[in-house]
Amino acid sequence: MIRRKNEIWQLSNELVTPKPAFLNRRQIMKAAGALGVTALAGCGQGSASARQMPTEGALAARETNWQVSEDLTPYEAVTGYNNFYEFGLDKGDPARYASAMTTSPWNIEVSGLTDEPREYALQDLVDFDALEERVYRLRCVEAWSMVIPWVGVPLASIIERLRPSNDARYVQFETYLNRNEMRGTRLRVLDWPYVEGLRLDEARNELAFLAVGLYGEVLPKQNGAPIRLVVPWKYGYKSIKSIAKIRFTSEEPATSWNQSAPNEYGFYSNVNPNRAHPRWSQSSERIIGGGLLARRETEMFNGYEDQVASMYAGMDLIEQH
Repeated sequence: MIRRKNEIWQLSNELVTPKPAFLNRRQIMKAAGALGVTALAGCGQGSASARQMPTEGALAARETNWQVSEDLTPYEAVTGYNNFYEFGLDKGDPARYASAMTTSPWNIEVSGLTDEPREYALQDLVDFDALEERVYRLRCVEAWSMVIPWVGVPLASIIERLRPSNDARYVQFETYLNRNEMRGTRLRVLDWPYVEGLRLDEARNELAFLAVGLYGEVLPKQNGAPIRLVVPWKYGYKSIKSIAKIRFTSEEPATSWNQSAPNEYGFYSNVNPNRAHPRWSQSSERIIGGGLLARRETEMFNGYEDQVASMYAGMDLIEQH
C-alpha cells in the first residue's frame, strides 16, 4: 500500500474553515469595523500617519462584485502552500520561517518619474477605513491554482495618489530585503532583491489590487505582509510580495524571473493556456485544496479576458509572453 505524505496545509475536513462560516464571520467583522471607526471619530482620530497600522486580527472591508464561481481555497492551504523564495524553496518554508520578518513599522520608498517622490508610511498610502474584499483566482506558472478572498485597495487609486509624470510608462516594484531575517536570500536562486513591474495601463486596470489582508484578516507574513500586489490575469510570480519600493519609469523595467530565465518567464506573464512553458503544459491546472485529482482547464487571462484583453490588442501573445 502506498502512503502519501500530506502537504503542510492538508488538514482533515472538520478542521477546514467552511465557506459559509467565513461569510458569516465577515458580516461580524464588518459590524465590528464600523464600531471601531465610530469610536475613533468620537476621539478625534487625527491624521492617517498618527494611527497604528494593524499587524494582526480582523480587517473591516466592504463586499464587492469581484467574485468567482469556484469554491474558496481553504485558509490552511492559502497560508501554508506558498512560493516566497526569500524564505526557502520548499512550499512550506514561508510558513515556517517568515515570522522572522519585521513588518511594523513599514515604509515604502517612491521614486522615479513621479511628482510625489518620498518615503511613505504604509498607513499614509492605504486607507484602512476604506478596504475592499475581492475574490480572485490565483494561477501559478507551475500549473496549480487557488481561489482567494483578498482584502485591500485598487492599485489605480494608489497610482493616482503618487502622480506619475507624463513620461512614465511603467511601474516597478521591489520586495523588502533583509538577509538576516530572510534565510532564502543567502541562496543564489535569484539576484536579490526581488523586482517586478507592470505597464502603467496594466497598473491602472480595474482588476489590479494591493492586498493587505486575506480571508478577512491581516495578511500573514508568508503571503506577503504587510502589502502585496495581486494581478489575477497574470501568473502568480508577477504578484510581488512585501513591497518596499515603487519606482516609475519610461522604459520597461527589469524583473527578477525574466532576468533569470528570459525564455521561460516574459515581462508580461499573462496566463495563456496556448503558450506552454518550455518544460510543461499550461493548458490545465491542479486545484490546491481540491483533492489529489482535482484539476480544471486553464482559461485565457485566467478567466479575466473581458477585463484585460483590450490592453494586448495586436500583440503576439506567444512571442510577447
